[in-house]
Amino acid sequence: MSTVTLYHNPACGTSRSTLALIREQGIEPEIIDYLQTPPSKATLVKLIADMGISVRALIRTNNDLYVQLDLANQHWTDDQLIDFILANPLLMNRPIVVTPAGTRLCRPKERVLSLLPDR
Repeated sequence: MSTVTLYHNPACGTSRSTLALIREQGIEPEIIDYLQTPPSKATLVKLIADMGISVRALIRTNNDLYVQLDLANQHWTDDQLIDFILANPLLMNRPIVVTPAGTRLCRPKERVLSLLPDR
């Protein structure tokens, strides 16, 4: 079992580049296509806490769904925003990498390097 997990969207260039960087280090991560297999609410809450970011920092703002759902409106609670992400996984920013060294939203892709073991 890999000690590196990648929450991945294969259609995303940054996600693909991050996967390539991980593989260049000789590591084959566990890949979770979160559009096909979204995380549970508990897992998503843990990922956000482990990254030390706000729920809003995890939401992709540059898509039509963000605008349609009026997610820029500050009246939404964190719990409501998490529910929006779970119902619409495309809203989740990516890639997220989990390793024993930490959990990070890897934008830009080079952020993954500090999470990987030295080879």
